[in-house]
Amino acid sequence: MDSALGGLRVLDLSQDVSGTYCGKLLACYGAEVWKIEPPSGDPTRHIGASTSDGRTKPGALFLHLNTGKKSCTLNLDTERGQEILRRLAGGADIVIEDAGPGVMEERGLGYNDLSAANANLIYVSLSAFGSDGPYAGYQATQLTLYALGGYMYLTGDPDREPLQGPGHQPACLAGAHALAGTVIALWAREPGAGGQHVEVSEMESVAAAHQWTITRYNFAGVIQRRMGNRYDLTHPNTLYPCRDGYVAISVSTEKQAESFLLLVGQAELLEDKRFRGGLARLANADAFDEIVAPWFAERSKEEIVLLCQELRVPCAPVAEVDDVLEHEQLIARGFWREVDHPEAGRLRYPGPPFRMSDSPGQIGRAPLLGEHSAEIYEDGTGYSSDELARLREEGVI
Repeated sequence: MDSALGGLRVLDLSQDVSGTYCGKLLACYGAEVWKIEPPSGDPTRHIGASTSDGRTKPGALFLHLNTGKKSCTLNLDTERGQEILRRLAGGADIVIEDAGPGVMEERGLGYNDLSAANANLIYVSLSAFGSDGPYAGYQATQLTLYALGGYMYLTGDPDREPLQGPGHQPACLAGAHALAGTVIALWAREPGAGGQHVEVSEMESVAAAHQWTITRYNFAGVIQRRMGNRYDLTHPNTLYPCRDGYVAISVSTEKQAESFLLLVGQAELLEDKRFRGGLARLANADAFDEIVAPWFAERSKEEIVLLCQELRVPCAPVAEVDDVLEHEQLIARGFWREVDHPEAGRLRYPGPPFRMSDSPGQIGRAPLLGEHSAEIYEDGTGYSSDELARLREEGVI
């Protein structure tokens, strides 16, 4: 197989990160993803856009989220645009939308509307809170989702206010969950059971990622507290400043603690009752750090990491963006993919997030606005070039 999802047709109506990321992953593994944008373009086209040499370059967020897709424009606020989408959905396998609860239903484009003419359709809806419950109609951003999902309370220093995480992680997590739900729904329809509605809530995606903190609270009533760069079961699991930045070190076992203290020339601490065991070192972490920190300050990130890893002590440099782009591990595995774009130029993009031996993922370029409209409409609806010209004049496409 050249591609795992070859032959699948996806209508990506998303205009936010979560649904668009799901569509990106489907395209990465071979699905033909039609990015259906309003005539003015997906809003993410303009986030981070820049102008140079009299030319406007598309936003970095759009370039990242829409690799490998085809673009057509369609005004879903018009009756004719809604009619066209129904025709496109009749020949599609998957529809992805993130318009918010009830919006697509008001347009006559909800799951029940489109599946009536295509029983095998898998309809994927992503929203901040889901389609029901008291928060269904609320607005959200990544900041508020970090807060409501509980992760913000866990992030930051214990004596300071909670902190949000970076970027669009709640949305990307929801997009990954949407991919999983979509592929499971595809598998479930194989025996002839038909398609189904897959719904993903970003808040639920964040809450589900808590791992054992929720279970521990239910079991023992313990509320996880903020600990900055420390860990609540042992020490050192933290960052130390060094000669050219920071390193993260994670001493998880007593064997690793012994190796680490021998390395930094502080073997006598093994006999000090303040530091005998991970919990004791955590209780006296400030005193412990005061003793070992000078060893880090005298050395470079690279030297520290090599010495620790030789002793099987997990350690890594705190990488900046340029460090990640040039990291020898990612380069050795061919993770970064160079892609040429007619407006943005040749750039490096993250590669497929997982690998399959017989059907590797691919990264193509993001489309220009409406670049494939003629191809999509002629293929998906049978409209002639004259009919498309009229629709364009009417503002439908």
